[in-house]
Amino acid sequence: MRLRVKVKPSSKREEVRKISESEYEVRVGAPPEGGRANERLREILADFFGVSKGRVRILKGTTSRVKLVEVDC
Repeated sequence: MRLRVKVKPSSKREEVRKISESEYEVRVGAPPEGGRANERLREILADFFGVSKGRVRILKGTTSRVKLVEVDC
């Protein structure tokens, strides 16, 4: 499934909030430097959907706060 994800890096708490059927807001504790926030985003979404981290891919927006993410369930 493909999702539109709005990422909030360097957050005090990590959480996933569903906005609509294919849109989520994810708070990530990692800073947006060196791809750390993207890696943490993949880990958080993998836990949320109950899949391995390898099944979560960022298709668009690696340097943007709004990303297109694909999750293979």
